[in-house]
Amino acid sequence: MARSGTPPTVSSLLEDRDLIAVDRDALRPLAERVRPRTLDEMVGQRRLLAPGSALRQSIESGHVHSMVLWGPPGCGKTTLALLLAKYADADFRAISAVLSGLPEVRQVLAEAGHRFAEGRRTVLFVDEVHRFNKAQQDAFLPHIERGTILFVGATTENPSFELNSALLSRCRVHVMEAVSADDIVAALRRALDDETHGLGGRGLSIASEQLQLIATAADGDVRRGLTLLEIAVELAGEGGAITNGILEQVLADRTRRFDKGGEQFYDQISALHKSVRSSNPDAALYWLARMLDGGCDPLYLARRMTRMAVEDIGLADPRALSMAIDAWETYDRLGSPEGELALAQLVIYLASTAKSNAAYKAFGAAKRDVGTQEVPLHLRNAPTKLMKEIGYGKDYRYDHDAEGGIALEQTGFPDAMGERVYYHPVERGMELKLKEKLDRLRTDRKRIQRKPKASE
Repeated sequence: MARSGTPPTVSSLLEDRDLIAVDRDALRPLAERVRPRTLDEMVGQRRLLAPGSALRQSIESGHVHSMVLWGPPGCGKTTLALLLAKYADADFRAISAVLSGLPEVRQVLAEAGHRFAEGRRTVLFVDEVHRFNKAQQDAFLPHIERGTILFVGATTENPSFELNSALLSRCRVHVMEAVSADDIVAALRRALDDETHGLGGRGLSIASEQLQLIATAADGDVRRGLTLLEIAVELAGEGGAITNGILEQVLADRTRRFDKGGEQFYDQISALHKSVRSSNPDAALYWLARMLDGGCDPLYLARRMTRMAVEDIGLADPRALSMAIDAWETYDRLGSPEGELALAQLVIYLASTAKSNAAYKAFGAAKRDVGTQEVPLHLRNAPTKLMKEIGYGKDYRYDHDAEGGIALEQTGFPDAMGERVYYHPVERGMELKLKEKLDRLRTDRKRIQRKPKASE
């Protein structure tokens, strides 16, 4: 033991390890302590890791390949990487794209190279790999090709958008799913029963209904569910009961799985838009409520629903656009939570009313025909005498003076184009009447314009 007043040396600390020893396992979070140690202990991912599946056979045989694991937080990406290293009898090294730069990457790769030269493989787990830039991602390529490392990248974002094609070509992408509430309950029960690493032997009391509440609040994230359970246990104390009152405290102000600007965000706004388009107000209400609950900016939702009114409803119900703008303004004035009711009313109306994208498609078709054709002389403005003398405005017929208020014999297109039809109204809502009128006008215009002129 080191003398009093003398700084302890490494050797003295080692000699006195019994005096300073602590239960390091007990200091780790519950989710870390009860992390699965075999494939059979993993919850969820039944499709990916089913007995006889290609990935499971590969892992159990030790003949693993570099891969990218794509899935939401808490679905088991890190655990699967650890198990992959265990079954392959390889060293496990982990880096985070959030915390590591290129120097750290190079150091880890150099160490893996030394182990490879000694006949030892390295599983390199790169968390949040999508946060690495192109140069950082490229640094892995030669090492993957040579087999120096077994690369396992983890991402919550779509690899197709976030990872280099060169890196993707060298890896197999495995899609992992959010874990169901029932599977999370199973993980919670195992943690409660585990006397070695978990909460077993502490005399805790918790009802099945309460475990279900925790699992539901976890929102597909096993790690989150275990963390909520651990907090509840701490509040209950040794041998205590986890009551509804404790759970109310633990589950208060919980947030849903929602990442603004990420995959979850765009998936949910897509679901909202498509539910409106499918005339399913109940589904549309669900997605609206879910996005608001997840913290989405209500004004963003108001803007997107205004787009729906224009793009998917259009002239089938022109009132939808006015209602969307009114709801937008209402929320801007009232704020939350009262203003959210205006958004709810809007989404119900948008989903319930007649739909048409005819105007949307017509505008797109017209844009494709945009060119440099000259404006016909009869449609040109003629504010000066010279313009009139050279033919500007010549033979223009003032529609209000024509029979029926429409000069059907004159075209509105450049001479070289001839008449075109872009707008095809649907037989729904207000567009049904527009269709009947336009069909009649187009037939009459075609008939009259085909007649030879008196001069011919």
